[in-house]
Formats: sequence, structure tokens, C-alpha cells
Amino acid sequence: MFDIREATSADAGTILRFITELAIYEKAGHEVEATVETITESLFGTNSVSHAAICERDGVPVGFAVWFFSYSTWQARNGLYLEDLYVTPEQRGTGAGRLMLRYLARIAVEKGCGRFEWSVLDWNEPAIKAYQAIGAEPLSEWTRYRLTGAALESFAAG
Repeated sequence: MFDIREATSADAGTILRFITELAIYEKAGHEVEATVETITESLFGTNSVSHAAICERDGVPVGFAVWFFSYSTWQARNGLYLEDLYVTPEQRGTGAGRLMLRYLARIAVEKGCGRFEWSVLDWNEPAIKAYQAIGAEPLSEWTRYRLTGAALESFAAG
């Protein structure tokens, strides 16, 4: 019913559409700065460290995932970090998201990763329930920090 394949630069427009839909769902549509050009360069350019996959149903894209490899010093092994996973509203509940997670879990196992991690907004109950259903556990003792924009530039400048 579903096919998951590695994304190519020809998918940049579809990925941008999915990113925008995801941002709107997460109440952050105004924060999307991505363009087809920046997606093409950042995901498919020679210096890319990120990967993407497209989930299709009957040849029509219905979701995507973007990930990269992280590193655990304690394990001395790579990990796979899922940056974004999105399934169109009409395909939610069909198993597409679970299949994409399994696709990534297989990549993590094949690459010898010690971890497969991601973040979820604390109000996204459907996603949280789906993650718990596959055996994923929240890391409540960790808090993510972020530097962006002017704060990042100011700190970097010293």
C-alpha cells in the first residue's frame, strides 16, 4: 500500500510543501524560511549531512522524514536523529507514520547506531500515543537548549 524511498533533489518542492504543512500544524507557519533552493542545497548538496525519505501511496507523496546521524560519546557510536516526520492529514492513522519510523529504525540498525531519537511537542497527543505504542520512551530528565538568529550570531562573535 505504501512505498518509502530515498528522496532526491526532484522532491524539494514536495518536501517544502510538507515542511510548510507541518509548521502550520505546529502553529509555527510564520517561522518557515526554507525555499526549494535551500532545501535542494541543504539536503542534496555536496556538503549535506542530512537525509530525507518520501512515503508514497499509489505513487502519490503522502509524507516525508528528514534525519541525520548524531554521536553518543558514552556509547562511542553514532545515533540517528529524526528531525521531522510528517504525514498528510488524510493519511494519518493508516500506518504510514509507523512504516516511516520502522524504515528509519532499520537504517539505524544497519548503520550500527546505538540510538534513534526525536523530539515531539508536549501538546501533540496523537504523536505521543503513536510513539509510546512502538515502545519509545520520553527523556524527561533532559531539556533541549537552542541558540538562533541574533543570539547565535552575537555569541559566536564573542
